[in-house]
Amino acid sequence: MLPTRRLSDRDRLRDSGGALAHSVSATAWREALEIRRGDPTIAVAVRVGVATLIALVGGGLLGHPEVAGFAALGALCSAFLRYEPFPRLATKLACVAGGLIAFTAFGATLGAVGLPMWLQILLLSGAAGVSFWLLTAFRLTGPGPVILIFAAAGAAGFAHSAADVGLVTAAAAIGSMVGWTIAMLPALSHPQSPARVAVARALASVSALESVAVESDGAAEVATARRNIAAAREVIALGGDRRIRTHSRELLALLDAAENVLDSGSHDTVRARRDDFRRFETELRKVRRDIDIPRIDAEGVVVGGAGVAGRFWGFVGDGVRRLRDGEILMGVARVAIASLLAGWFAAAVGMDHPLWATMGAMAALQGVNYRHTVQRAIQRLIGNAFGAMLAAVLLVLDPGYWPLVVVIVVLQTATEMFVTRNYALASVFVTAMALMLTGLGTGLGPDVALSRVGDTLIGVVVGVIVAALTLQRGDRAHLTEVTRELPRNSRECATEFVRVN
Repeated sequence: MLPTRRLSDRDRLRDSGGALAHSVSATAWREALEIRRGDPTIAVAVRVGVATLIALVGGGLLGHPEVAGFAALGALCSAFLRYEPFPRLATKLACVAGGLIAFTAFGATLGAVGLPMWLQILLLSGAAGVSFWLLTAFRLTGPGPVILIFAAAGAAGFAHSAADVGLVTAAAAIGSMVGWTIAMLPALSHPQSPARVAVARALASVSALESVAVESDGAAEVATARRNIAAAREVIALGGDRRIRTHSRELLALLDAAENVLDSGSHDTVRARRDDFRRFETELRKVRRDIDIPRIDAEGVVVGGAGVAGRFWGFVGDGVRRLRDGEILMGVARVAIASLLAGWFAAAVGMDHPLWATMGAMAALQGVNYRHTVQRAIQRLIGNAFGAMLAAVLLVLDPGYWPLVVVIVVLQTATEMFVTRNYALASVFVTAMALMLTGLGTGLGPDVALSRVGDTLIGVVVGVIVAALTLQRGDRAHLTEVTRELPRNSRECATEFVRVN
């Protein structure tokens, strides 16, 4: 086996300089503002909104509006794992709910003990790394570990006694149970919906191959399409509902047709099937009780499908194996270090809410690669700026608890509708919603908007710098492409930075 070439310090410095130059390029900012096509979001958004509404209304009616926000945070477990088959969703979502409860209790304990802020930042930064580690290893996808740290940070600011710890933990537990129940309700009426969405995503990825040559330069896109097909087969296999057995065979037939297109290696075959696949994709994305879809029987495609092949690991066993994954462990270190540095820096310069800087760094580093990290950092900064201004206006109006409940539910629903389309737009709503939730328990003034933007700016800048200085193998694979897209003067600045240093 040939030895792997070790990168010199100069090579690493050059890569980091080019990466930092990308973060201020027009390309990066243009990508951050791009509106993507999203998967079905209305049904998911309504479920999350209903769960949030129940939690907030329950807190108000029970006479505990000050902790209703923690119940609403618990209810946000319903926003996780939107693509999972229901049998597996039940277990995974319970794990997310348990995490929200545990992190809320942990944060409340820190506040009740009265630890100094620098120590709270240290411990919560460690908790940020742990939450990233567990959610990534066990593939608990959704809003991400930043929600757990937000719950912990909010609880740390609220709790001053053991009674407060018990109160906020109970609120989070009740909200989590509400969120779990609401998320699972569609299993009774639409048990086929996760499989339909998974197949629709697979067909969309195959249809997109029309713009590339299947034989050569579309290798990455073809690999993505094959992964989506394999993922759809797994969702169908794990659906486990006898009521949709016939429909499952139809879905498998569509996947067989998609796989035949990939196996043909022909651009013409993709084009010939494009209209059919797009029509099926549109039908599959509809949420309806009638699960019948048009069957395909032309050009050698067998109606009924060949079944599901392969072995699918349980998510616990797969997660335990991934706990030792080198890239995940590197991500844990990056998140913990960036969160710590951002929080301590914000505290050192006198920011009122340094834990927001911690969350800003963590949110940026949830990107799957450096390019995505930069994109999320820009989107979070833009979204936080506009969201904080919106929150400031609402706080000036001081509408009272029940009108705020309506505003929070609307904002949360809007977040879920836009989060798969553009994170910047979703961040506008989620920032305003988060500040409203915080205001329910502690009371905030409109000046919080400036503090939120400042803390977020510190967090995302620190997160991007840490990401640039710790580039991983996947980042280096596309770094050359990124550098080519930079304006000439940006490349020259990066080169000069390396030469001088």
